[in-house]
Amino acid sequence: MSETLQPNPAVTFYGAVPGARAPIRADASVLGTLPSRGFQYCEALRTASSFGWYVFPPIDFTLQWDGSQVIWTYSGANGWYALQSAQYPGFAAMFDRLAPKRLRGFAPPFLTALPEPGLVQVWTGLFVESAEDWSILVRPPANLPRNIAYDLYEGIVESDRWFGPLFTNLRLIKTDVPIPFSTETPLLQVQPLHRSTYAEEVSNRFGLVRGLREFPEQAWTRYEKHMVEPNLEPTRPVGAYAAEVRRRRRGVCPVHAG
Repeated sequence: MSETLQPNPAVTFYGAVPGARAPIRADASVLGTLPSRGFQYCEALRTASSFGWYVFPPIDFTLQWDGSQVIWTYSGANGWYALQSAQYPGFAAMFDRLAPKRLRGFAPPFLTALPEPGLVQVWTGLFVESAEDWSILVRPPANLPRNIAYDLYEGIVESDRWFGPLFTNLRLIKTDVPIPFSTETPLLQVQPLHRSTYAEEVSNRFGLVRGLREFPEQAWTRYEKHMVEPNLEPTRPVGAYAAEVRRRRRGVCPVHAG
């Protein structure tokens, strides 16, 4: 994860936990879980799926909630432990050994049971920063089937102005069943966002055409071009939109062609 390999990155991850799996580019096939037809022809699905990076848990661990208290265990543990705030195994000592003296004793916790029932904060074992005016959207992996035992919250972090651990918050749903988290499955997806894209003036300003009678001619012309004309061609190629988008990307940004 050395930024010298990628000059001027929008986002830089700092690995803190030894041996933890590094983030990887998110996958257009969602790790092979997309239906083959969707993967081949639905460019909108592919683009959303591959936007950003997968981040994995730093260790295999399991949570269980009885509606009141959360307990947890991890690979190599001798049993279950009541969760209030827990350090990654052995990390606090390593942090105090390697961090500047003034920062010793301030290692970030791995798991924290939040005051709200069933809410747990999970540290990914990473720190994160971004380039000026870039933030990160921390969210569940796009289009990956969700685990019905818990939900992940989404959050936007202005990581150019704030440097610290990359956390996520999750809400446990099922009670009295072990809920496993694996280093083989992405825990979350981190996506770069330029601050201008979620500015108040952008979100507060949008257009609205209230009915078909108010559609301008250019809207009908575009509808005809994109939806009607292709269906009138008996030999039209399947996936024409996907092919067009990929050709355009190859011409503009060969790195992301695919």
